[in-house]
Amino acid sequence: MGKFRYLFVFTLPILALISFHSFGLWSYLPVIEAFVFIPLMEFLFTPNTSNLNQEQRNKTTTDSFYIWALRLTVPVQIICGIYLMVQISIPLDKVTLIGRILSFGIMCGVIGINVAHELGHKTNKIDQFLAKILLTTTLYTHFFLEHNFGHHKNVGTPDDPSSARRGEWIYSFWLRSIVFSYFSAWKIGIQLSKGNLLKNKMLHYTLFQLLLIAIILENFGSTGLVGFFGASITGWILLETVQYIEHYGLSRDKVSDFRYENVRPVHSWNSNHMWGRAILFELSRHSDHHYLPNKEFPLLDHHDDSPQLPTGYPGMMILSLIPPLFMKIVHPRIP
Repeated sequence: MGKFRYLFVFTLPILALISFHSFGLWSYLPVIEAFVFIPLMEFLFTPNTSNLNQEQRNKTTTDSFYIWALRLTVPVQIICGIYLMVQISIPLDKVTLIGRILSFGIMCGVIGINVAHELGHKTNKIDQFLAKILLTTTLYTHFFLEHNFGHHKNVGTPDDPSSARRGEWIYSFWLRSIVFSYFSAWKIGIQLSKGNLLKNKMLHYTLFQLLLIAIILENFGSTGLVGFFGASITGWILLETVQYIEHYGLSRDKVSDFRYENVRPVHSWNSNHMWGRAILFELSRHSDHHYLPNKEFPLLDHHDDSPQLPTGYPGMMILSLIPPLFMKIVHPRIP
């Protein structure tokens, strides 16, 4: 499908809208797509390790399709979030209610955080602002600061809360990464503002998120707020599960008392499975992303020396929930 494969992400909001009008199992359609359909497809199809040639790179660099595929997710995410709260305001059985909340929660992880991650790496203020809007839809705006100024600097070291240690179970990692990433963002905010509280971006993010919570409570009541919180937390868990598999067991060596070795492709897990690559805007080519953080997502390359996951990100996320099995499969692949 060429570049049009990146439109695959819009199947999520389509299925979410269907789920908001459905009951029982049908209200879980985005969950089924993410964790049944895509892992199955990635099991059936072989990974694609090919990289773009120079002519393809030149065309990709000048094609505005790629940036607009990202930007168009912003209004879609906002509309679906509002519509979720409308559709759970009516009496529902618990199975359906949870299904609808999880459906938007999948969008919070894939669009609200992952697309925000991609937009947040742009150097222009418009795309960075759109990234913060998306992150606010899942109450994770601090990710913008921590990821760009913390994670990329400290990845693969004890200073990075988002790098999973060898032998660390995912359940303890969730708590450690969520809590200490938030504290790290405040520390970065203080450093960037040089101690000026009024200029601290974390204060701005916090106030805006509190305002959003108040607006939701006023217009959609406690049920709408519970739905919003439930979907947001689902997005957090999806992000942290991805971060767990992206760097699990990989570390950078110290070259002096004050410095670690430079980040290389061997410090991130890679996956070339096409279905996950498409819906996640090449996030699973994570080795090249950390090696060259400002590289546009369609230009990311496969590196032969990067550690390779046995399947795509969705399948590995499921596998990580069974830590002994996950470690049995992954540990022999650690460089």
